[in-house]
Amino acid sequence: MDDKTLGNSHYGYSAIGLSSLAASEYTLVTIAADRSGSIHAFRHEIEACLSEILRATRGGVMADNVMVRVTSFADTLREDVGFKPVLATDPDSMKGLIRDTGCTALYDASLNAVEATTAWAETLCANGLAINAVIFVVTDGQDNASSATATDVAAAVRTAIATEAVQDITTVLVGVNVADASVGRSLMDFSVKAGFDQYIELAKADRQTLARLARFATRSITASSVALQGGHAVKSLSF
Repeated sequence: MDDKTLGNSHYGYSAIGLSSLAASEYTLVTIAADRSGSIHAFRHEIEACLSEILRATRGGVMADNVMVRVTSFADTLREDVGFKPVLATDPDSMKGLIRDTGCTALYDASLNAVEATTAWAETLCANGLAINAVIFVVTDGQDNASSATATDVAAAVRTAIATEAVQDITTVLVGVNVADASVGRSLMDFSVKAGFDQYIELAKADRQTLARLARFATRSITASSVALQGGHAVKSLSF
């Protein structure tokens, strides 16, 4: 894996060497998962959800054309899986990933997810590859630790959309275990200000609910990959 730097984020990203890539087109999947202290009660369910997304995508018809990056965030960001083909990932490596501690740097994590995806897409495009992208940011609460703002994230999303490196990009903010209406309003407001395509709010974080989220994520990844192969726009999916 090669380490890459970013201009605006406080954390870069890593990616597999170009010589190791076999396909001519990829859907880049970035998942940023909250690991702050409030996640403690359902951290295993979050990990199971991440594992299932990797496992189901690995077994899908478009597996050869999917590249994945996974990060987790509290008051700092950590890259757990750098950009690499999903077939080279281990779904079981998500176990123990959510070590709950600290506050919630939601804006910083979202900014890095968008900027890293865009930067890697630009590198791949410059080397003749066709790229779509899907970004999921999963959190249970409001930002309370970022230096970035919602406006910064919005600017990064606009750049991602405008760049010719990415043919189509889907961005999804997921609020899990949102029982407080004020938290839901805050996350919805961030979703709108930051330019996410979709905000999904889940009142629970049990295995059944997060298994449903995993299925939605897998369908979204497949839809993006099929659209890229067919040269048409990605159709939005309902949760």
